[in-house]
Amino acid sequence: MAIDERRAGGGGRLPGAIGRRFATLAAAGRPGFVPYVTAGFPSLAHTAELLAGLAEAGADVIELGVPFSDPVADGPTIQRSCQRALEAGTTLDGVLDALARFRSRSDVPVVVFSYLNPLHSRGIGTFLREAADAGADGLLVTDLPVGADPALEAQLVQSPLDSVRLAAPTTPPGRLAEIARASQGFLYYVARTGVTGARAELRNELAEELSAVRALSPRPVAAGFGISSPAQARVVGAVADAAVVGSALVDRLEEAGVESAVELARALRRALD
Repeated sequence: MAIDERRAGGGGRLPGAIGRRFATLAAAGRPGFVPYVTAGFPSLAHTAELLAGLAEAGADVIELGVPFSDPVADGPTIQRSCQRALEAGTTLDGVLDALARFRSRSDVPVVVFSYLNPLHSRGIGTFLREAADAGADGLLVTDLPVGADPALEAQLVQSPLDSVRLAAPTTPPGRLAEIARASQGFLYYVARTGVTGARAELRNELAEELSAVRALSPRPVAAGFGISSPAQARVVGAVADAAVVGSALVDRLEEAGVESAVELARALRRALD
């Protein structure tokens, strides 16, 4: 589907790599494909291989998850992958190193996906500098709602990283417009209530909701949570600017390895086309 090019930038700053990628998609009339990876699962070596494979498979933006011990937005699949990554010794240094190695060989934009605690432990300013130096293009902090900490949020917005925000089906229209204005790069719309995880069916209301969200948002709208198959990705791609797929890819990685996960990514990209 065509993406309104005015949506690619925003926030009074020139579009970064994420905005430019969405503008390219707009020009081609294609929805974006945004896969999620848990860094360090099952090892950082696997992460490096998977990142390269996803780029080759046609990922437009990649979400790189920082493993965290106490996730609240993630279902069993991502929880398990985070726990195993931590047990394998994955640290924030390791995540940023994996990102830097990927950046040396690919220009696919990367959004670091994290809870707030690991960033606080590092020091917000230090983390933002290090993430930008490693090649991150955006940051999505799952447990930092718009307006919760204005000083911290200003620090994120003023950094080189696009601050990507979350909205949900339960978000009232006025609040949704506020979140959309605050988001940079794109707005992540949670396709259903609850936690992450592959689902057999999409909600019947999703298409209507996404149409309303896109009408309110000055940014591209990517939808995720529960998209588990190429057929579902195709449906989402017809009504959103991008489809985000996480748990299904992590499940495939756990069950059958990197090559099989990359093949699923190829199938998802083909379905979106």
